[in-house]
Amino acid sequence: MDSPNRPLHSALRSPLHYQPAHELLDQLEAGTLTSETLVSSLLARIREHNPAINAIVTLDEQRALARAREADKQRAANAIKGPLHGLPLTLKDTWEVAGMACTAGAPALRNHRPDTHADVVQRLEDAGAIILGKTNVPIYATDLQSYNKLFGVTNNPHNPAHTPGGSSGGAAAALAAGMTPLEVGSDLAGSIRTPAHFCGVFGHKPTRALVSFRGHIPGPPGTQSRPDLVEGGPMARNARDLELLLRVIAGPRPADQRSWALNMAPSGLQGLDQARIGLWLEDPLCPVMEELSEGYRTLGKALADRGALVTEASHPLLSLEHILPPYFNLLGSLLSTSLKPAQRRQMKWIARLGPWLRFLGPTTAFIDEYGRGVNQPVHQWTVWSEMREKMRAEIESLFREVDVLLTPITPTTAIQHNHTYPVFKRRITVAGQPRAYMDQFCWIALATLLGLPATSVPIGRTAEGLPFSVQVIGAPGMDLTTIGFAQLLEDAGLAGFVKPEGF
Repeated sequence: MDSPNRPLHSALRSPLHYQPAHELLDQLEAGTLTSETLVSSLLARIREHNPAINAIVTLDEQRALARAREADKQRAANAIKGPLHGLPLTLKDTWEVAGMACTAGAPALRNHRPDTHADVVQRLEDAGAIILGKTNVPIYATDLQSYNKLFGVTNNPHNPAHTPGGSSGGAAAALAAGMTPLEVGSDLAGSIRTPAHFCGVFGHKPTRALVSFRGHIPGPPGTQSRPDLVEGGPMARNARDLELLLRVIAGPRPADQRSWALNMAPSGLQGLDQARIGLWLEDPLCPVMEELSEGYRTLGKALADRGALVTEASHPLLSLEHILPPYFNLLGSLLSTSLKPAQRRQMKWIARLGPWLRFLGPTTAFIDEYGRGVNQPVHQWTVWSEMREKMRAEIESLFREVDVLLTPITPTTAIQHNHTYPVFKRRITVAGQPRAYMDQFCWIALATLLGLPATSVPIGRTAEGLPFSVQVIGAPGMDLTTIGFAQLLEDAGLAGFVKPEGF
């Protein structure tokens, strides 16, 4: 296993397309860089590398250049719009941008061009950002790999035989390939954290409801209600940029601004020697490949050597046996709205045959609960939801003992492309043994189920050269603590983005 090199934060050492967003903004402010130059540079970068990676599926070159020129004029007139003034970025093709195609990878939406921005997009434009284009996703953002019939397959810049993950796979690949400085992903089943882990970038799934979801597909275009479990969040190549972007996109929906305002709790950690760190690195229901386990243990020792209080976390909820049943049940209920009657009937059989599924091959623990969730009446959903809320209250006791909890994200590094159907027959390999494809949902379940902030932080590479990350989980509302801890890891040389070879 290789440790990451310290990230390059100097314009003298880093090409323009790999410089951090906050440094690009400093140069724009200082007048040593123009927005038009930056947009032109990224467009050239996209033309050079996107044909092989296929991360960016929609590009709005002329409008982006026009807006860059306008941003430069506004800056010259001291008419700065906001903290991202003149900064170009891409967006996952699930966020609606007025006048730009938003397909969510679905042929049925190939001609969908919304008239209004998603709330997140409006916040970005109000802050002065320039939307370059859209990045690839699986159809309706429902897989851990990013491919669809509209735009094809997205490859991992670290190894094109491997997936960048999903559903924010195009976003993570674009960041890793230096085609955008920032991205906004969305995360229901690890869809920010897993691609960040597979591509060696940073990603943050926020606390429940911190970021508005109106204008995201799915649900269907025009949806006003907020879906359960899913969050939108920032992706970047360093932790400071995560915080920069989160502060822009977080906050109430426009109508809710009449009654409340954002006030995120600051991180109390000024150094690693102040940190109380819990480790939850093993669970019998979902083993992790040895190189990852060794990497996490090495990180724990390095943190202890720097004065952090590192302990094996102990809490009744730190068991997949407790977390997976409500997670899969509520996930099934949410996704049932998109299933056809025949698919719901199939899920009934999976629920009924749960105890015997293991005789057909490797099976993810409690996946039968997903089948029950698909078909259950609302009164049963209410019972499971109340269980989840009690668990969310109970987890507070853990975070009275530790500031952050470190866990794996998935059992492996980026898997090779596998587009076979049906999905439940797909396999991954852990410690030389076949495991169920859906095992990749296990380690992300705690933070998703309980609405906890979780930051994906790249901490190393395997002997094969694939990056891997650790998941940093915090108490509800402590987003700046998990992101701040990620930055402390960077500052100590224990974490950081490393560009793929050849890029």
